[in-house]
Amino acid sequence: MIEVRRLRVLRALADHGTVTAAAEVLHLTPSAVSQQLAALESEVGQELLERRGRRVAITSAGRLLLAHADTILAEVERAEDAMRLHANGANGEVRVVAFATAITLLVAPALTRLRETTPGLTLVVRDAEGHQGITHLLDGDADLAIAVEHRGSPRHDDQRLARIPLYAEPFVAVLPPTHPAADRDTIELGLLEGDDWVMTAPGNPIRDVVLLACEQAGFQPRIVHQSDDFRAVAALVAAGGGVSLVPRLAVPEPTLALIRPLADPAPTRRVYAAVRNSRADHPLITATLAVLTEVAEKL
Repeated sequence: MIEVRRLRVLRALADHGTVTAAAEVLHLTPSAVSQQLAALESEVGQELLERRGRRVAITSAGRLLLAHADTILAEVERAEDAMRLHANGANGEVRVVAFATAITLLVAPALTRLRETTPGLTLVVRDAEGHQGITHLLDGDADLAIAVEHRGSPRHDDQRLARIPLYAEPFVAVLPPTHPAADRDTIELGLLEGDDWVMTAPGNPIRDVVLLACEQAGFQPRIVHQSDDFRAVAALVAAGGGVSLVPRLAVPEPTLALIRPLADPAPTRRVYAAVRNSRADHPLITATLAVLTEVAEKL
């Protein structure tokens, strides 16, 4: 008989690529992960893994088992939820991960509203960059993630996730007060080709969007300063450190930098909520999503 806990180990390995990374997520030692995987191979009587250098590849038999594992793990989670609801009624905790702007604009107002509408619900909020929330969600460290669409986002047909669009916002140009284009009502991106740039760090999906927009405008930005904190970005721009593009709702206020809309086509940040499909119908999660959607409609 296949043990469910070993299926969790196989799923973690598939998601994270190495035994060491899977062990860290599962709070196990790499040796324990290897033992669990070896035991799983013994249970099914087939090789599930093959080593390729430092990484481990999933065999065709392993991928077949993973397809069933996702269904099994989802049903186990539903069963656990059902038992908790039976014991606790409508009381419980929902763990939310979101990036800073979304916490300010969505989660905090939703928290206030949920205290009135769902008094048995406790929200536990953690800050995570927009590209990291889904990882926390799939690893089981969160029940709901507010994330940003980017090149590394899970596919829309990923059966493990339910996605709910929340809002889309255009990027705006952030300029120093003395910039030659300061008197323009809108900024064509090509006008900023010769400037130094303040950019988010590699791996941040905002950086990918801005780099793609610049590429479509026919140039590569000269990146001088880097920060994932938009207050720091605005401060560096205001001090003459360069120019930047920032999602409109993320612009800190007040700021000494100049904010100007971009001429079309302006890049857009698309924000969505995601939950694991196995918990999409959980009453406390559906209540949280309803309020988040209500708040997002007012942005």
